[in-house]
Amino acid sequence: MTRLSVNINKVALVRNSRGGNLPDLVQVAKDCEAFGAEGITVHPRPDERHIRYSDVPLLKEIVQTEFNIEGNPSDRFMQLVLDNQPDQCTLVPDSPDQLTSDQGWDTIKNHDFLTDTVHALHEKGVRVSIFVDPVEQFVEGAKKVGADRIEFYTGDFAKAYTKDPQKAVAAHRRCALLANKIGIGINAGHDLNLDNLKFYKDNVSELLEVSIGHALICDAMYYGLQNTIQMYLRLLK
Repeated sequence: MTRLSVNINKVALVRNSRGGNLPDLVQVAKDCEAFGAEGITVHPRPDERHIRYSDVPLLKEIVQTEFNIEGNPSDRFMQLVLDNQPDQCTLVPDSPDQLTSDQGWDTIKNHDFLTDTVHALHEKGVRVSIFVDPVEQFVEGAKKVGADRIEFYTGDFAKAYTKDPQKAVAAHRRCALLANKIGIGINAGHDLNLDNLKFYKDNVSELLEVSIGHALICDAMYYGLQNTIQMYLRLLK
């Protein structure tokens, strides 16, 4: 079955907009798990515009399912991850001023850097996923640097889905079969939502986990958090 990890960045963004601790990020993480989420994802950025570095140890202490920290492996980010040892670290090549992640790693060009980074994380017992576009050579490159999983960037899929779903998912389907063949696990995330999630899951072989934040939090404004998480879980089960 495909696991649902809820990205709570947007909850932190609302909290930060007014100062104080409303909404309480720790309580929201607890509630997401109580409502059925099978993981909690955070993506701290250098400017801490949503998740703060100080949030991470608090979340590490209370998350009972699977804790996933994603981000660009700068020295500061790596120290945060190594100090807190989440279940999974997802390496994302976003620049410090980037609004949101919009592309994956060139795992060929960055082979040496990624190999060293994966090794450092494995020494602390952290599973490593590498954010990639659905390109065969980058999937193979992720395997060569020692990653346990890849996470397909699904933003382009989501944009193309409304016009031609089959064309939109073709590269993901093809690269998933390759990943299955060479023995690397598959995660996915970015702009997956209630409209496109089931189609994506049905077409990507052996999809282990999806990380969803923005769309899920937007849906929760209408349907409520508990109901929304259950709606997403039904699409995955």
